[in-house]
Amino acid sequence: MEVFLPIAEVSVNIISIFSLSTVVGVLSGLFGVGGGFLMTPFLIFMGIPPTYAVANEANNILATSVSGSTTHWLKNTLDYKMGLMIVIGGAAGTIIGILTFTYFKGIGKIDIVISLAYMYVLAIIGTAMLVQGIGEIDRARKKIIIKKKLHSHYWIHGLPLRMRFKKSKLYESAFTPIIIGLLVGFIAAIMGIGGAFILVPAMIYIIGMPTKLIPGTSLFVTIFVSAIVTVLHAFNYGSIDLILVSMLVCGSILGVQIGQKIGEFIDSSELKTLLAILLLAVGIAIAYDSFFAVHDVKQIINNGTRNLAPFSSFIKNLSENFSIIYGIISIIFAIVLGISAAFIRRFFSNLRKKYIQKN
Repeated sequence: MEVFLPIAEVSVNIISIFSLSTVVGVLSGLFGVGGGFLMTPFLIFMGIPPTYAVANEANNILATSVSGSTTHWLKNTLDYKMGLMIVIGGAAGTIIGILTFTYFKGIGKIDIVISLAYMYVLAIIGTAMLVQGIGEIDRARKKIIIKKKLHSHYWIHGLPLRMRFKKSKLYESAFTPIIIGLLVGFIAAIMGIGGAFILVPAMIYIIGMPTKLIPGTSLFVTIFVSAIVTVLHAFNYGSIDLILVSMLVCGSILGVQIGQKIGEFIDSSELKTLLAILLLAVGIAIAYDSFFAVHDVKQIINNGTRNLAPFSSFIKNLSENFSIIYGIISIIFAIVLGISAAFIRRFFSNLRKKYIQKN
């Protein structure tokens, strides 16, 4: 079942996009890693230009982050003060990232920059996860328990403007979360991902936050960073396609809820190794697609000259003539779906608990 995307100007299969986003959502919910690592490359493989793949996946990440963050808010496992410090740095990093994006887009090199970024990042993250996964499996078989030192002091902790974070029970420089947010925002703007692969380890090993507060705070930060990326991409490039976002958001939210539920019952150590292999495989595929595969992008893009349906025409006109409003609508749409998914999950969870108690 094909549908034409009026903004990206390509035709895609609805079932393929929805199914793929659901699978990636399951992996995201199961392992706690951002789905943008996989979804953006897959969108590129399906013929969507990298510029549009990055922007629309950022909007998709916003929805899934809102859904996950709402769940943690209901459980009171969020450090808002720490999150806001990271968001301050993230906002600055996002602006720098968009300026970098604009520069490379202006010289016609943005597609290759995005591909190279994903190729190297997936190779690094995939290798690190593979080594960690194999190590965990080996230690589990040998029944070896290693006590890790969660918080070490680095030069960054000695910076001025020290403040107290009561929720995390920490007293350190505000520049620590701000600098980390700066890096996360820059990467999010260039690659259309949430930056959890940097944020989560940094919260554990550099900031030293309690483990139970990390997932919720990370998602809280991702909401703001993704929202800024979405608006800036909509305003500067008009690259947000609500039809594509709708398919991505619905599939991803469903997948994340399923993945989080599955994660409550299984040990993901061995599955983490398989995910690492998948990331490496996607990185290799991107390298092949960028440097060796022969394909004609112009024939795909030129399909945009076709007559658009009324709704598609409305979306295209809104994007071109009211880009800021269009970006805000995209954000509101993602937030509403994300919050709705979290409360629906909570409703069914409470219903199940009542049913178990009665029996």
